[in-house]
Amino acid sequence: MKITSPIVGEVEVSSDRIIEFPAGLPGFEACRQFTLLHDEGSEAPQAFMLQSLNDPDVMFSVTTPDVLGLNYEFTLSDDEVAALQLTNPDDVSLLLIVRHNDAADSNPAESPVRANLMAPLVVNTTTRRGLQKVIGRVDTRVTLHAVA
Repeated sequence: MKITSPIVGEVEVSSDRIIEFPAGLPGFEACRQFTLLHDEGSEAPQAFMLQSLNDPDVMFSVTTPDVLGLNYEFTLSDDEVAALQLTNPDDVSLLLIVRHNDAADSNPAESPVRANLMAPLVVNTTTRRGLQKVIGRVDTRVTLHAVA
């Protein structure tokens, strides 16, 4: 499949690189198919572009929690496990949507990148199915650990 992104231009996407989000993403429910892109020159990219295949104008910058020094622990519901077609917990990969903190009045000591910690993307790497886990608030089921 060939897509044209306003950010990266024309890209060929093979079917084994398509991630299906059956429910879409909150606010982008019509966008159900995505692919991960990164700069060609990066051998070990720390940030990716999650490009919608349904709407070329929809793209999110994403990274893994470990790049930010985080370790996530939370519980998926039976419905979420079924939606992901998950049979092995080792097949789960997490992504965080990030954005550049470009506020003019921001404190320079703050990180220049802001991550949506309360709504990670959960992807089954075997079936390439994903969902956005909206946590809403930190409680006993969610633990964020800083990795030393």
